[in-house]
Amino acid sequence: MDLLCNAYLNDSDSDDGDGERPKLDNFTPPPSKRPKLQHPITLTRPQQKPLPCLNQSPVIPRDAPVPGRYISKRERALFSRSLPATPELGKVPAFQVFGSTSNLSIRSDILSLLRNKANNNRTQLDQISEKMSIALCRHTKAVNAVHWSPTHAHLLASAGMDHTICVWNVWSSDQTIARVLCFHNAAVKDVKWSQQGLSVLSCGFDSSSRLIDIEKGVETQIFKEDQMVGVVKFHPNNFNLFLSGGSRGWVKLWDIRSGKVVHEFLRGHDPILDVEFTNNGKQFISSCDVSRSNVSENSIIVWDVSRQVPLSNQVYVEAYTCPCVRCHPFDPHFVAQSNGNYIAIFSSSPPYKLNKYKRYESHGVSGFPIKCSFSLDGEKLVTGSSDGSVYFYDYKSSELVRKIKAHEQACVDIAVHPIIPNVIASCSWNGEVSVFE
Repeated sequence: MDLLCNAYLNDSDSDDGDGERPKLDNFTPPPSKRPKLQHPITLTRPQQKPLPCLNQSPVIPRDAPVPGRYISKRERALFSRSLPATPELGKVPAFQVFGSTSNLSIRSDILSLLRNKANNNRTQLDQISEKMSIALCRHTKAVNAVHWSPTHAHLLASAGMDHTICVWNVWSSDQTIARVLCFHNAAVKDVKWSQQGLSVLSCGFDSSSRLIDIEKGVETQIFKEDQMVGVVKFHPNNFNLFLSGGSRGWVKLWDIRSGKVVHEFLRGHDPILDVEFTNNGKQFISSCDVSRSNVSENSIIVWDVSRQVPLSNQVYVEAYTCPCVRCHPFDPHFVAQSNGNYIAIFSSSPPYKLNKYKRYESHGVSGFPIKCSFSLDGEKLVTGSSDGSVYFYDYKSSELVRKIKAHEQACVDIAVHPIIPNVIASCSWNGEVSVFE
């Protein structure tokens, strides 16, 4: 160890000028571990794309995603924003005008009858419609309701399962279809004319009731609900109020002026089939589709409007539901269309008893929402039928007076003209609307 230390010390301590170090002439460096290439490859660093600015959205690839790869919410949101907006093809406008709603082009005999309404046309009160005079075709699916305008009696409204409401100028010599309203985005179940101007109130499966001005083509008001609405009915004494009944069993009294619910009526959670005010407007009758085993309760309920309480819920004790309820225009009675293929009659005063010795039973219902209506003088009861015919009954004797074959499929609704007694309108399950004189 001493010798090695001395040797290193002597080499490191020697000055530069003491002597020259021996040159190694025959020294060759050891070979490199990596052979030197004759044609070296120059590696270039790939250019990186500039990062997007903070206010610049990243470019999303338009290629289809790999099946099975998870796509985060951020990627989905960015991808949806990057897609170009595609226009909706075949979208139908909500308001379509085809003809006039005025009475200038209607038949002269009909115009004279409409203008002489002060006489109430008493000479024709005992007349019955004999045959179909006008066929109105526009709906593509079943028609649920028809209603004559009380203020413009030449106009008829119809509501269909094809999401549309048709306004007909029935006796026009130019164009019978005047307006097509497509404001609902689901089936329209009912339509009623307002007494205030040319407006219709409609309801449907889109959980709303809509007041539509047919001249301006705008929705005056929309009444949203949390249930599908199947029926609407104006108050007989105050046309700013109307009832709506829906699929969850709620019956609501709305005020058009405020657009809010005034009263709510709930007895069960079964769908409401029909509602009808009594003649004085202090009570109303509701019919529901009872699904429980005890169908004798709540099938037909008489309500007090102001107190919001049921006056009777055991009016009808038969094991059938009633798709239609109508009050007689003069007598204190009301009728109910039963799925037992007959029409029952009740007293509209307490205790609301069923007349067990009188019923109207020559037509058929067979599960269809068949409706009925009284004539202007209350002497006739007119109803549709599942066989497509219109049946006329004598109100007092309950005997069948006349039967008219109207449609190939079920005749769903009947509307008696408000001025001309021998004119009725009907609609069918195959989309037809017909007028009889």
